[in-house]
Amino acid sequence: MEYGCIARKLGHSFSAEIHGLIGGYDYRLRELPEDELKSFMTARDFKGINVTIPYKKDVIPYLYEMSDTARRIGSVNTVVNRGGKLCGYNTDYAGMKALIAHAGIEIAGKTVLVLGTGGTSFTAQTVAKDLGAKAVYAVSRRPADGVITYSQAEGEYSGAEIIINTTPVGMYPENYASPIDVGKFPHLEGVVDAVFNPLRTQLVLEARARGIKAEGGLYMLVAQAVYASEIFRGVTIPKTEIDRIYREIMLMKENIALTGMPACGKSATGRIAASLMGREFVDLDAEIVKRTGKEITEIFAEKGESGFRDIETEVLKDVARRSSTVIATGGGAILRDENVSALRQNCKVVFIDRDPGWLTPTADRPTASDREAIRKRYKERYGRYTSTADIVLKPTEDKQRNAEMLIEEFKK
Repeated sequence: MEYGCIARKLGHSFSAEIHGLIGGYDYRLRELPEDELKSFMTARDFKGINVTIPYKKDVIPYLYEMSDTARRIGSVNTVVNRGGKLCGYNTDYAGMKALIAHAGIEIAGKTVLVLGTGGTSFTAQTVAKDLGAKAVYAVSRRPADGVITYSQAEGEYSGAEIIINTTPVGMYPENYASPIDVGKFPHLEGVVDAVFNPLRTQLVLEARARGIKAEGGLYMLVAQAVYASEIFRGVTIPKTEIDRIYREIMLMKENIALTGMPACGKSATGRIAASLMGREFVDLDAEIVKRTGKEITEIFAEKGESGFRDIETEVLKDVARRSSTVIATGGGAILRDENVSALRQNCKVVFIDRDPGWLTPTADRPTASDREAIRKRYKERYGRYTSTADIVLKPTEDKQRNAEMLIEEFKK
């Protein structure tokens, strides 16, 4: 290959799309088992590659030279082939600095906990020290020289102001895990998570819910890719390209989740919008019927509303892990906090706010089977719909126009 990325697993990677937006060269993903790394690196059949988990240290013995930054960190994520001589760099360093600045987090004078002990951990530790941190501690499940445990972090070091996660905990497909309880750190001011898929990890969401500045790893991923491309091709790329590509990737990957009352037009609007955007469309109620083999009314009759909500949560969490999807949720999906949290990881949440007088009751909607039930549910849920939405859309009677308005608002 000409340019690309090597790793053990790359099913979660956005790198090909990012380098495609940088433009002008062929960039491919290559999943590489550990027993094939030596033959790949000695063959040197590439112009330039990015390196990710778990090979950022393993590629070092095959290098002719390393940049000062890569040598200082002891980790390489970018390798260039110059006439058969492999040269290693660490663009994660500049990417991490860019992410911290993008998040508006101040490191100077602060105590920083870096979760993990891999290549990205060393990068984050070096960045934190260079930005003037008062103290930097690596955190691992197992104690070691210069490394504290999670229990120590939550006890002796609970006064830390900054947490940087460099572990894969919370990464797709294990989206709903978090590496540490932010509630144990009462002085916490900022959280940075190197994980970029999902767009907002559970750790980031938990921090934001407490009013703490927090950002996922997508901006870092884009920034390091731009810096790597400069090295690959020996060119200078305007730094404004980082923001442009970040925005385009976010728009490309982020889901649209439609919420609102039964019969408000979520499915009709979502289906048309998905078609216009070339995206997959998922109707959550239809997906529940498909997976259970039972109609919604049957599930309510057999298991009650609580039992139905359990099934709904299970299916919603699975669907919400996808990217580039338009999702029409059920009318009561936002009633559970865990559902809202799952949607927020990868979705822009849009409330379709149709006046209850225009909502049509139907027998197949157990909580909205008559007009009085609809009005009651609308009044009960309205505050919840608005408080959990990123966008509130007032629909017209024109389904096509509603879909167009949805897309316009999503892109703003």
